[in-house]
Amino acid sequence: MDVIIKPIVTERMTWLGDTLNRYGFIVDKSANKIEIKKAVEEMYSVSVTSVNTMNYSGKEKTRYTKSGIISGRTNSFKKAIVTLAEGDKIDFFSNI
Repeated sequence: MDVIIKPIVTERMTWLGDTLNRYGFIVDKSANKIEIKKAVEEMYSVSVTSVNTMNYSGKEKTRYTKSGIISGRTNSFKKAIVTLAEGDKIDFFSNI
């Protein structure tokens, strides 16, 4: 569980899962494609055909408050888009 942090459940990722059989995950920054593939296959009992990864850098954010301007930075993260073999599905809402 240390490779996969959480699945991405948005409208776009739900559409990609339904049409192209692709699912998105936020993963550990140091994980490579082979580790991500093994983790998804073990966790969800599916066969993975390809893994695409992308690194997002943190963005600068500022807030205007009573006490002055507060500036900070959001966290950077790594996202993985996993394509599954034909016939395999991942249901994130099965145990709700």
